[in-house]
Amino acid sequence: DTCDVTRVTMGIHPQQFCFPLAKGEFFQTPEAVMVYSANGMNHMSQTFHTLYRTRLARGYWRDRVRPILLNSWEAVYMKFDEEKILAIAEKSKELGVELFVLDDGWFGHRDSDNSSLGDWFVYEKKIDGGLKHLVDEVNKLGMKFGIWFEPECISEDSDLYRAHPDWAVKIPGRKPNLSRHQMILDFSRKDVQDYILERLCSVLASAPISYVKWDFNRSICDKYSTSLPAEKQGEMAHRFMLGLYRVLDGMLSAYPHLLLEGCSGGGGRFDAGMLYYSPQIWCSDDTDAIERLQIQYGTSFGYPVSTMGAHVSAVPNHQTGRVTPLATRGCVAMAGTFGYELDLNKMTEEEKVEVKRQIEVFKQYYDLISDGSYFRLTSPQDNNCVVWEMAAKDASKALISAVYQHVQTNCAAKFVYPRGLCSDASYEVSLTDLKGDKKDRMQKLVLTGAALMRGGLRLPGADSDYAAWQISLKKL
Repeated sequence: DTCDVTRVTMGIHPQQFCFPLAKGEFFQTPEAVMVYSANGMNHMSQTFHTLYRTRLARGYWRDRVRPILLNSWEAVYMKFDEEKILAIAEKSKELGVELFVLDDGWFGHRDSDNSSLGDWFVYEKKIDGGLKHLVDEVNKLGMKFGIWFEPECISEDSDLYRAHPDWAVKIPGRKPNLSRHQMILDFSRKDVQDYILERLCSVLASAPISYVKWDFNRSICDKYSTSLPAEKQGEMAHRFMLGLYRVLDGMLSAYPHLLLEGCSGGGGRFDAGMLYYSPQIWCSDDTDAIERLQIQYGTSFGYPVSTMGAHVSAVPNHQTGRVTPLATRGCVAMAGTFGYELDLNKMTEEEKVEVKRQIEVFKQYYDLISDGSYFRLTSPQDNNCVVWEMAAKDASKALISAVYQHVQTNCAAKFVYPRGLCSDASYEVSLTDLKGDKKDRMQKLVLTGAALMRGGLRLPGADSDYAAWQISLKKL
């Protein structure tokens, strides 16, 4: 976690948990998945990946090609109007983006974190003419439309809280514990579940919305439900999760073609339970490409690339202030569901060409990235050059990505040892053009699978911090 503390929790934490059963009643404990591998951590991860991707994730989008999106959050935050949103959407479509996502700030009177959570009605001061008008305009561009919700939270400054203060999770007689200026809605209550489900479905019915980002930006504390007697307060946290699943199931049953992306203060709720409802989850609110090397590396131990939300963001990065090349940001985001989170109108003409090229490359390798066998070839903790590989299950091709964390002087040549190839087959080895300038940066080689896996592949060097390369292996 942020304090460098590691905890492993499996099942229900016993603290504050108590679920009395009367005669004839039953309780189903949460399921846990454990994997054994006799062939190392990569094989362990691949077992998890196949299980989660093909047997846990479900629904319309599980096996379909997902659209490349642009999320408005880091582009405009909550400071936007319809004109600004459509200007970004127009440029996004021009460069090849397929889905525009309107993030926080579209509802209630939401201009900051201080208000309106729970009031899921369109903020017409920003979106003149209502949500359908805006969605129709985006659809006319040839793009799908997505929207952000944070349904489990409520603001003190909201019509919902003024009408139903008992719906907020808080201990009677105590000042509520706020985080990011908000409280938790008591999803253990059926009336809360019914209200939120009605509101969500009402918004989704108002316009052709294809995608929902479901956020949850704080943890639950002060666990208390006004709907439960004292002897049942220990049930609250578990009933909360069951209530959440009921709402998610109801929404997706009503809108089975909806692409749902989970989110929780970034990656705070990246778990197998949520993958049952959302085939992809936002990996972290830290969008810095170099930070993401470690974030996505760690996530890959249990979760497949197809589940990891990853975006190209602006520089200097809004979280770290770091400046990284656009090619590097694209390379790192391609180890996920891939999208953008910046104002494309603020890019140079050269950068716009590069964005077009990144989208072409991602589409070219989509099947390999989303369904290939994932190998961690080096670790970001103990190697200056972070390298990962996606290999086709039939060993016909592979894509190796490498990012240098910083430049070193007089360093030895970097070798990596690809995996998942056919030993006695020959492979054409070439650099992928990430920039769109068609420069030949590496002479094409032909090597056997045995030579690559046992002798190694020499990586191009780095002449500046944060250089990135993608190397294609194609069976001849």
